[in-house]
Amino acid sequence: MKESFQAVHLSRNGFITRQANINLQSRIGGKHLKAVVLAGGFGTRLRPLSCTRPKPLFPVVNKPLLQWTFERLAKNQIKDVILAVFYQTEVYIKHHRVPRCGVHVTYSHDPLRKPLGTGGSIKKAEKRIGHESPFIVLNGDVFADVNYTEILKLHAKKNAVATITLHKVKDPSRYGVAEMAKDNRITRFIEKPLAATAPSNLINAGVYALSPRIFNYIREGRTVSIEREVFPRLAEEGGLYGYVFDGLWMDIGKPQEYLELNKIMLSQIGSEGKCRSGENVKIKKAVAFGKGVSIGGQSIVGPYAVLGPEVTVGKNVQIKNSVVLSATVISDCATVDGAIIGEGVFIGERVHIPKGCVVGDHARIKDDVFLATGTLICPANEVAQSIDV
Repeated sequence: MKESFQAVHLSRNGFITRQANINLQSRIGGKHLKAVVLAGGFGTRLRPLSCTRPKPLFPVVNKPLLQWTFERLAKNQIKDVILAVFYQTEVYIKHHRVPRCGVHVTYSHDPLRKPLGTGGSIKKAEKRIGHESPFIVLNGDVFADVNYTEILKLHAKKNAVATITLHKVKDPSRYGVAEMAKDNRITRFIEKPLAATAPSNLINAGVYALSPRIFNYIREGRTVSIEREVFPRLAEEGGLYGYVFDGLWMDIGKPQEYLELNKIMLSQIGSEGKCRSGENVKIKKAVAFGKGVSIGGQSIVGPYAVLGPEVTVGKNVQIKNSVVLSATVISDCATVDGAIIGEGVFIGERVHIPKGCVVGDHARIKDDVFLATGTLICPANEVAQSIDV
């Protein structure tokens, strides 16, 4: 009886979602909703991990960020997705076989030697996007549990050229900042102002609804920052609106932000996955294990530890507040606390990796090495001696 009720409940929710989507489509011309994911950034602040993977492939609780994005788009009935990328990024994404979650994916390529910027990448995808209806644009390195349907509704209601999702933060100086009137019209938009001069604490959350009229504001074939060049002009002309969002939002532009997002998601989801474990292993929630994780006896894992697929942990190891990517080996009596460990890393016995350390893919750290707080190890490097500074 309970299962039957649940099936009806889900069916009704699905009907309501589809009906809302049909109503929205009728307001924007009855066309299929499309999204552009901007995934061509270099991720310089996430090096050395971003040396070997683009930011959309960074795993969040063992699931690529891009997969989270696809799931959210599909949930909002947006099934056509254009990835604005460099060719190398496309190769990485296809190699990792990111589940598409029912969305249809095509690629729009920026030239490697001449990055086009956010605006230029959108203009480059113009033919794929078309001119029939508004579309969604997402920054590929942002995790935001946003209802895209609600943004598009506000966008259609205001007949806006662009509608920006806005989020309140304590320090807006790292982001684009909006000053918004009571009718949701953005009267001023400033990219990365000094903290003392920011007009508000409402920042650009990297999710936009755009009208095809936006293409008239972007010159073809040149580098254009939509945040620095287009949005301020639209604010002056009265064509820029804001949708305030107060749910979960994280920019994973820095290692500590990436760790924090994993911690938040672990808190919300709870522990996931199973592992093979020896005697007297302690698992402190919340943790997440990929397939094939093995943990030796007397080890302590958690709280807030994410171990990727095929990670092997030795005996008497301690891991907490950390993310360990796939196929890494952590030998006996090692400690990892507040660090990010890349894919295929070998960590020797009695190694100590403290807060803020980032170890690149396929690095090797020999026995008895202690790393200083905040140490960065480049991919495939070998560390044979302790690092004090």
